[in-house]
Amino acid sequence: MSFLTRVEAIKDLIQEAVDKGATSVEQIHQAIASMPLDALAKRGLLEDDAAAAKKTHAETIGTVYDAIRRVNREVGDLASGLIETVEDQIAAQKNIGKKD
Repeated sequence: MSFLTRVEAIKDLIQEAVDKGATSVEQIHQAIASMPLDALAKRGLLEDDAAAAKKTHAETIGTVYDAIRRVNREVGDLASGLIETVEDQIAAQKNIGKKD
């Protein structure tokens, strides 16, 4: 396995870990964030606004973690492109060397 293939594999592992980590943290965040809203709703302090507030809050949290996952994908794509460019450059250099 070439060095760049290993680098690509490590990049994939890191990217997957960040994605899964963001999803896990989002789920925990959603659960923790809903606790005070649920408590207020049970005591009748949010009245009809409880469901709307909870939905808005969940959507906001979801948007943040979606952005984290999107940036992770874009950085991974950029890294893959850079690795591919380096591989192409190495191949081109080898071909130039063969012609001499």
